[in-house]
Amino acid sequence: ALETLKIFEKRDSRVKSAAATNLSFLYYLENELAQAANYADLAVNSDRYNPAALTNKGNTVFASGDYEKAAEFYKEALRNDSSCTEALYNLGLTYKKLNRIEEALDCFLKLHAILRNSAQVLHQIANLYEIMEDPNQAIEWLLQLISVVPTDPHVLSKLGKLYDNEGDKSQAFHYYYESYRYFPSNIEVIEWLGAYYFD
Repeated sequence: ALETLKIFEKRDSRVKSAAATNLSFLYYLENELAQAANYADLAVNSDRYNPAALTNKGNTVFASGDYEKAAEFYKEALRNDSSCTEALYNLGLTYKKLNRIEEALDCFLKLHAILRNSAQVLHQIANLYEIMEDPNQAIEWLLQLISVVPTDPHVLSKLGKLYDNEGDKSQAFHYYYESYRYFPSNIEVIEWLGAYYFD
């Protein structure tokens, strides 16, 4: 893929930008951040209005730990294409890193309106409500999440934990037991079930 895309980087600016965008993404996936950043720069310089190029540039800046600057690239990508879901998702993650929880939640709620059944988006929303210490909302979003991924043992055990914290032992038992059925090696779940049976 890298070799093929390198053929196109000598062409006109639009083709060059598309090739550089893809090269940047491939290098990012291979964790070669310097190369990813170089191609992201080339893509952005070839076409300043390419939302995928701006998102890739944001990703390389995010990986280097400059979250404020990464947020600027994601916002610019969204100004150029308001339906760029990757930029919106990554902007949400960036706000989360910056501890701007309300803004992160706003990003993920907007994404939920676009991607109704995205497990990743539902998980992020539930996690943000948990951070905001709103267990009822967290539970509600996790219930939506298990309707999409009903056999995820980590989501099931998270529901068990939240119900346990709320004092609802029967619901906690139900979700911990379901988690155990799908992944019987989770020591934390086994300990909880053992204590429950002991009680």
